Amino acid sequence: MEDRGRVPRERPVYGLYEGKGREIGYREMLDRCVRADVVLFGEIHEHPVVHRLELELARDLVEIKKGDLMLGAEVLEADNQLIVDEYLAGLIEHEHVVNEAKVWENYGTDYRPLVDVAREHGLRFIATNIPRRYANLVARQGMAALERLSDEAKRFIAPLPITLDLSTPGYGHVMEIGMAHGAHMDAQNFVAAQAVKDATMAYFILKNRGPKDLFVHYNGDYHSKNRGGIYWYLKRYDPGITVLTISSVSRDTPGFDDECKDLADIVLVVPSVEEGAVRGQA
Repeated sequence: MEDRGRVPRERPVYGLYEGKGREIGYREMLDRCVRADVVLFGEIHEHPVVHRLELELARDLVEIKKGDLMLGAEVLEADNQLIVDEYLAGLIEHEHVVNEAKVWENYGTDYRPLVDVAREHGLRFIATNIPRRYANLVARQGMAALERLSDEAKRFIAPLPITLDLSTPGYGHVMEIGMAHGAHMDAQNFVAAQAVKDATMAYFILKNRGPKDLFVHYNGDYHSKNRGGIYWYLKRYDPGITVLTISSVSRDTPGFDDECKDLADIVLVVPSVEEGAVRGQA
């Protein structure tokens, strides 16, 4: 397979490392992705180098896996799957996705190219995230509030009840953020809102993945780093599934440091850039 130069190989603008710090090449990352059942690509939502690499990887995986590839993302919410499917089938125009699905501001530049890879090659693209109104409900009233929803609403959420384990990697930090909100929000409810997203994304990955499929999922790094979040729920729902995690970190000085160690199976280090607020958290 030729290197098409989407991210220049002769002068890399990123570094790839396995979890203990050994530097690897793009080809090794590609090979490891092919051997997995699910790849959780933990991204920096608005980083251009990360999105370029996501697109390059998707295109190369299409060449290898052909029809046994499925893509999905946090950016699209489960109740918008019909809109996504109609776009993939060529029934509606892109403007309808933008106007009728609850897409992020950078959807057109950073995520539409991935959806269009699926469209071009007849693949499915799964809207995995919980509708934001339900994550907000949990943030305000706790996980138990989901039980009051209609059966129709519950179709867009992981099966209830959803286990909340505060010892899950990353949730301690989320708890600290919730506590910092003070009177504005109950800290445990804040964690629960994160957990219901993670559980729902894991659920829709497994629900849609065929037995031969490689499912590549794009999510904020905080949803899968340290093998917490989505990873934790994937393993809870299906202990035998093979999951490869990729964690993206930005650094003023390139290279692997102690803070990168064991973040994921593969750590992607990219240059620091000016970024807006990270979206996707309740």
